[in-house]
Amino acid sequence: MTEKEDKQVSRQKMISFLKKISLEEKVVIEKKLEKNLFDSKEWKAAERVGVTLSQGFEWNTLGIIERAWQEGKKVCAPKCIPQYKAMVFYDFTKLEQLEKGFHQLIEPNPQETKEVNKTDIDLVLVPGLIFDRTGYRIGFGGGYYDRFLKDFPNQTIALIYSKQVLSGLPIESFDIPVQKIITEINS
Repeated sequence: MTEKEDKQVSRQKMISFLKKISLEEKVVIEKKLEKNLFDSKEWKAAERVGVTLSQGFEWNTLGIIERAWQEGKKVCAPKCIPQYKAMVFYDFTKLEQLEKGFHQLIEPNPQETKEVNKTDIDLVLVPGLIFDRTGYRIGFGGGYYDRFLKDFPNQTIALIYSKQVLSGLPIESFDIPVQKIITEINS
């Protein structure tokens, strides 16, 4: 099996595992993830937070978005540009400024939001399916975040269930690790 096939198998196994978590358990884990994030120095220092809009089995980011707004932080989310396999972040101030976009992802509507220069984002919450202890990840396979993070100068955090952290992953030359992993157990 090639490394690419191996990553795909690992992705499918983790997605299957995450989908089996009960709604009650998922909510408990999400509250712990949020608390550990909100207690972090990176969160406290950030004025603008980049966050992916979660769906389905992913850890819900709505509580994070609402807390950021309550604290007076700016919130931005990525919009995929498939022809370049790139992402551009846009500030949004209400959920009505979002729409279904590439692969049915929830993304900012560019006509109703303002594009943000990546250097103006203080903290990006990076999604993923599997991480190792050094911050390398297996995401959803498009490479969008690795391309974005290649020259991103500020803080990156992954919020994940402790069972998504493995001891080692296959690392490729273009993979960019996150700087900090926060689980429901620790921050």
